[in-house]
Amino acid sequence: MQPPFRIGLGYDIHPLVAGRRCVLGGVVIDSPVGPDGHSDADVVLHAVADAVLGAAGLPDIGQLFPNTDPSLRGLDSARIVERAVKEAAAKGWAVGNLDLVVLAERPKLAPHVPAIRTRLGGLLGVSADQIGVKATTQEGMDAVGEGRALACHAVVLLVKA
Repeated sequence: MQPPFRIGLGYDIHPLVAGRRCVLGGVVIDSPVGPDGHSDADVVLHAVADAVLGAAGLPDIGQLFPNTDPSLRGLDSARIVERAVKEAAAKGWAVGNLDLVVLAERPKLAPHVPAIRTRLGGLLGVSADQIGVKATTQEGMDAVGEGRALACHAVVLLVKA
């Protein structure tokens, strides 16, 4: 018997570079540095998409949106999440809730958490109160702690639609 819910875990990390637009959770954040990557490099949306895809037993974003595809250069990562949700729905799953932790020394995320929750709710088809967004630092350790990268862990609960 298949349970009426599934849990998925997603993770992403990108280096920070000067002069690159900083998008986190689909929200543009004023910052002198931004995550570098093939798409808009939104670590939050990448982790969320992989969590949804994983919970639904689907291929990860690297398989669905390969960074070797030149047509995907600069892609808005909201399109990735929208596809993940659509693919999960086609298998009979809907998002129940999302919890995530952003690891960053910079930029500071606290002022942006309400906007990120609202944006994620819209993409996932849930209310903002079904989304937890936390930020933490790496206390000066590793590339994230040295302010050279951003990372995100996401956990999603899918429920039978």
